Amino acid sequence: MTEGPGIKDATAIVGIGQTAFARHLPEDERTLACRAVLAALDDAGIAPGEVDALASYTMEETDEVELAKAVGFGDLTFFSKVGFGGGGSCATVAHLAGAIAAGQATVGVAWRSRKRGSGPRPWTNTSVQLPTPAQWTRPFGLLRPADEIAMLARRYLHEYGATRDHLFNVALACRNRANQNPAAIMYERPLTREMYMTSRWISEPLCLYDNCLETDGALACVIVSRERARDCRHRPVYVHSAAQGLPAQHHGMVNYWNDDPLTGPAWAAARHLWKHADLTPSDVDVAQIYDAFTPLVPLSLEGYGFCGRGEGGAFTEGGALEIGGRLPVNTGGGGLSEAYVHGFNLINEGVKQLRGTSTAQVPGAATCLVTAGEGVPTSALLLRS
Repeated sequence: MTEGPGIKDATAIVGIGQTAFARHLPEDERTLACRAVLAALDDAGIAPGEVDALASYTMEETDEVELAKAVGFGDLTFFSKVGFGGGGSCATVAHLAGAIAAGQATVGVAWRSRKRGSGPRPWTNTSVQLPTPAQWTRPFGLLRPADEIAMLARRYLHEYGATRDHLFNVALACRNRANQNPAAIMYERPLTREMYMTSRWISEPLCLYDNCLETDGALACVIVSRERARDCRHRPVYVHSAAQGLPAQHHGMVNYWNDDPLTGPAWAAARHLWKHADLTPSDVDVAQIYDAFTPLVPLSLEGYGFCGRGEGGAFTEGGALEIGGRLPVNTGGGGLSEAYVHGFNLINEGVKQLRGTSTAQVPGAATCLVTAGEGVPTSALLLRS
């Protein structure tokens, strides 16, 4: 579902919650989900019995029935799940915004609970038949998402003259923000250029620090109508525009069948996002850009219109992604340095920025772009205070 005329500023995020983040947490995913949801409802000042809408990911192991019973929701009148892992994060909020704007529900909760740090990797299950797209990639050595994105990265570096220094700029900006965030896994763990350049390869040209963390944890947020938001505990953060994007002839993370593999799903989502917004990229004060891998950030900068084709690498120069730069990004540390929970922490960090409560606050931030995974069918939110 994508944003339409009835969604613009009609709903707001009024509560956010999260568990601790760690490589290993003792609780199961359902317990973590319940804790994050209860924290978000408490943050909003809304009782669990008022919740009547839910949205999460198809990869979410905790289903609606389990969560509703455990937390104590009322009758649910809307519930949905979004596919494609990290590409679904922003779409969970978009689905709830659409349902509430259409009168299908009044209080929505989106969440993601995941034990990636201590749990299995999805691609290690060799007992099931490969999905059709993977049959064209895995027999040739592209076994993990890192291998697929490495292919795109190599082509990007070759075609546009981008360098590993540009990728380091992304990793450094995220790590610097995590160093300010006590909740981040990489809190008080600085990154230097020497550490980056001498680290081991994961899938060349991607080194250790080009790859996201592996994390246990859960997050949630609460969405209500614009009118209801005025009575909640915190300043509302309005959903100004939202979009999903699945380009024609898309093929996994490698975009094999596209005319140009480097114009991925972000480009399709961006066209719709800006079409239904009163804002432009130049109006965005801060961005939370999906960063499972560093190359996704320059690719997304281009897709969402912050710079031209092939200019994403150069855009990162001169501290552009840092606080005080052209476009501060991933101010909680992102997936690279705060936690990797399929991008949901980027949504909550966007809310913190527009509330003025981030650990790395951008002065006067009033607009925030949040993006989901580039390389897979994706989604995006444009939030404003």
